[in-house]
Amino acid sequence: MTAFYHMFLLYVLILNRNLLDNFDGSLDDMGGRINELEQSINDLRAEMGVEGTPPPPSKSGDEPKTPADST
Repeated sequence: MTAFYHMFLLYVLILNRNLLDNFDGSLDDMGGRINELEQSINDLRAEMGVEGTPPPPSKSGDEPKTPADST
């Protein structure tokens, strides 16, 4: 019975390792695609004559309060 559990745990560990390796590979592929997309966007922006990226819109709750606002 102990040999059965040992083999079962070994099987689960190997299966888990294979799943993690596949997941890591998928993340690497996705990261590469995102980098290619960013480069394509930058190339298009350069062709259009747009430099840099616009700042993100500020959220109303993110603005710092001044002493006059706290009263």
